[in-house]
Amino acid sequence: HPDTIADPVERLAAEERSKNIIEAYHFLVSIAPETREKVKAEYLATTTTSQIADFYMDKGVLYISFADGSKFEYFGVPRNTYVKMVNAESPGRFARRHIYNEFTYRSASKLVAAE
Repeated sequence: HPDTIADPVERLAAEERSKNIIEAYHFLVSIAPETREKVKAEYLATTTTSQIADFYMDKGVLYISFADGSKFEYFGVPRNTYVKMVNAESPGRFARRHIYNEFTYRSASKLVAAE
């Protein structure tokens, strides 16, 4: 634990490791089946009734914002699938067929901006 380290340099390194461990834990909790089950009704309502307001891909994660204000992140989406979505006549229809039920997701609506 960082508080048990006297050397300031080592303490900073330990604080960074601790922060990374906590972030990893929160990520795993956010994609756990129990967590996804809690947001399933909201997820289904959003993905079946709300239009896509915006979407983009960054570092292998597809970010989709919906007109109802919900935001979801999709992990492991191949770049070529994203390109097909960009070029699709209807990105929403493409996402319903090829994204929503195919990739691990988490709600990003309640994520803190500092993450």
